[in-house]
Amino acid sequence: MKLPNDTPIAAAITTAIAAAVLTACALPCAARQPKPHTATNWLAPGHVLNDASYQRWSADVARSSHGALRFEVHSNGSLLPAKSTMQGIRDRVAVVGIVYPGYTPAEFPLNNVINDLVFVADDDIAAAFAYTELALTHPKLQAEWKKNAGVFGSGYSTPVYHFVCGKAIRKLGDAKGLKIRTAGGAQSEWIKAIGAVPVSVPSPDIYTGIERGSIDCTLSDPSMLDKGAKLWEVAKSVTLLPMGVVVGASHVYNPDFWQSLQPAERRILLDAMARATARAQVAYHLSVQAALDGARKRGIELLAPSDDLKASLAAFNKASIANLPKAAMAARKIADPSDLIRAYLGLEAKWKGLLQGVDRGDEDAVFKVLDDNLYSQIDASRFGL
Repeated sequence: MKLPNDTPIAAAITTAIAAAVLTACALPCAARQPKPHTATNWLAPGHVLNDASYQRWSADVARSSHGALRFEVHSNGSLLPAKSTMQGIRDRVAVVGIVYPGYTPAEFPLNNVINDLVFVADDDIAAAFAYTELALTHPKLQAEWKKNAGVFGSGYSTPVYHFVCGKAIRKLGDAKGLKIRTAGGAQSEWIKAIGAVPVSVPSPDIYTGIERGSIDCTLSDPSMLDKGAKLWEVAKSVTLLPMGVVVGASHVYNPDFWQSLQPAERRILLDAMARATARAQVAYHLSVQAALDGARKRGIELLAPSDDLKASLAAFNKASIANLPKAAMAARKIADPSDLIRAYLGLEAKWKGLLQGVDRGDEDAVFKVLDDNLYSQIDASRFGL
C-alpha cells in the first residue's frame, strides 16, 4: 500500500530512514575528519591577540580548508605558559603559538633589539606591519627564529603607550619625582630622563597602585582604561604623549609541522595570518578609541602634552636610536645590529606611507594593504623550508 507523503506514518518512515543513514555514516565520516592540531595562547579568549589572532583565525583556516586543516586553541596558558611557549612549540606540545621574545631575552637578542627600538614608534599599525615584514624577510631575524626551532608567521604591536595617571602630567616639570610604572628597558630610561622614578609593578597591581597612591602613573596603552585593569575607575587623566609600543610574534610554528604541509595548506595559513594580523590591529585601534571616549565621558582629562614634554621625548628618542647599537652589543652580547635597526626604521616609514589615508577602523581596507604589499608576495612552496 502506498502512503501519501504527508501522512504521519510516511513522515515517521522518512525520519527513520534519515536516522539510519546518519548512523551508518557516523563512524566512517568521523574517521575522515582530521584531528585538530594544537595551538597555544597564554592570553584570555576575549583578548584581542587571542580572539582576532587565534579564535577567528582558526575558524578562517577551517573554513578555507573545508575542515581539512583545523586547530584547537588552548587559552589562558592552560597548555603552555608565556615563558615556555617557544620551548613547547619546539617540543611539539603545540604546533603553533603566540611568542613574546621579551620573556626570553637570552634566546632572542635581536628581536629584543627591535623591542628596544620601538619605544620611538608612534604608529602601532605601521609598527606591527614593519616588524612582521622584518621577521618574515630579514636573514638575521629568520636565523634567530630558526635557531629557536620556530617558523615566524605573523607579528603584532600593542597600541601606542601613554601616561595614565592619578596625578596629571601636563608639562615636563609635572613628572619630576612621580612614581611611574613601566615595563622596563627604554621606558624606564625615559622615565629617569624626565626626573621621575620608574617602578616595576605587575599589570594586575596597577589598579590598586594608583588607587592607593603607591604609584602615581602607569605607562600603558589606553585600552587598559576599560579592559583588563579597568583603570578608568581610578585614573584622573591621560596624557596623550606617544611613548612607543611593544611588538611580538602572533604565530610561530613548529618547523616539522610547517614543512609537513602542502603548499596549498601553507597558502591558507599565510592568507589567514594576514587577515588575523589586520583584524587584531584594527580591533586594538577601535578599542583605544572606545576607551578614550569612555574616559572622557567619565570626566577623566585627556591632556595634550606641552611643547617642552614633546621636545624632551624627541631628544630622548634621537639619542636612543644613536646609542642603541653600542648599548645592545654590550648588554645583549651581539654583533653590531645597526643594519637591523636601519631596516626596521625603513620599513616603519614604508608602512606609514602605505597606510596614509586608509580607514584604520576598516578591517578589509587594512587587510588589503598588508596582503597586497607583503603576504600575497610570499611563495608558499618555499617559505619556511
